[in-house]
Amino acid sequence: MTILIFLVILSVLVLVHEIGHFFTARMFGVKAQEFGYGFPPRVMGWTRISGAWKRVPPKDDAEYPNTIWSINWLPFGGFVRIKGEQPDGVNDADSIHAKPIWQRVVILAAGVTMNWLLAIALFMIVFASGTLTLLQDLPSGAHVTDRQTLVTEVLPSSPASEAGVKTGDALIAVNGKVVTSADAIRAAIIAAGTTEVDLTIRRDHTERDLHMTPRIIDTIHHPAIGVALGNAGIVSFSIPQAFIEAVRYTATLTVEIVQALGGILRDLVVTHNVSNDVSGPVGIAVLTGRVARQGWMALLYFSAYLSVNLAIINLLPIPALDGGRIFFLIIEKVRRKPMNRTLEIKINNIAFLILILLILLVTVRDVMHLIR
Repeated sequence: MTILIFLVILSVLVLVHEIGHFFTARMFGVKAQEFGYGFPPRVMGWTRISGAWKRVPPKDDAEYPNTIWSINWLPFGGFVRIKGEQPDGVNDADSIHAKPIWQRVVILAAGVTMNWLLAIALFMIVFASGTLTLLQDLPSGAHVTDRQTLVTEVLPSSPASEAGVKTGDALIAVNGKVVTSADAIRAAIIAAGTTEVDLTIRRDHTERDLHMTPRIIDTIHHPAIGVALGNAGIVSFSIPQAFIEAVRYTATLTVEIVQALGGILRDLVVTHNVSNDVSGPVGIAVLTGRVARQGWMALLYFSAYLSVNLAIINLLPIPALDGGRIFFLIIEKVRRKPMNRTLEIKINNIAFLILILLILLVTVRDVMHLIR
């Protein structure tokens, strides 16, 4: 089930990206030679000829007047093959290279734009439906239900850690007395002194009782169990405000991911090591399974997060990626002279092979982590 959910999410993210390229290409009169689900080899394809649909066999490389719609053997997203991306027909009127530079930039940037729009749409659904959020710095208009107190951090080797308290647990009662806020829980634990307390928690919709004895914590000088607490609740917004919050959150998340990516690249240059924060398809699939167990809202949030990541990665100025191709167009604009198309295609193809190799290396590392 985890693999199926991962493939569905990946397919949606990639197909939405490719739809952006497809529609803007057609809008500017650039031919889309093939739009495929999955990656080749082709299982089967179809195209319209004189108003009728014709089957296109797997090994048929003929040029058709309309787009080939195909299903391919490797079910990892999809692709759109735009005329001019390969040497054949690069100088034709319906080739991408026959269009002004600004139109080519729009076509290349449309994919990542669609990923950002998808993220906004998914976050909007989550924010309108309601999500568990810490109740601090909430914007006006937020509607809060199901208030609870959550464990936001557990100190190692603390009474709470030894008793089995985990980050994300909801604290319901102390010594059988229901508590409704973080302050009330702290007060109850301080009042208990260094005698054993019974803590009722809720985890994965199941309540359980844990027993622990508070100890004097040096930094706060009074009995404590070693947890950080936060007041939380299900926070939702009206649809118009959910849209505003989704746009704002997507922008904030974009900045945070760019900063994190900068740190990863810095570590790679300085230490020559790939950060553990970097995951390949296997690592992301495993994480998808964990998120899926938390429910649909968590899965939508995670999909939106991946969509923003995909947009940012694709905008990097690396050949074979959209950002790299846009970078070539900037060079062409500055030089006021067309790039050597054959050389450009070779550079993109080589860079694509290097990216595939890097993905394979990260995937091997993910598998080794799972084995350990």
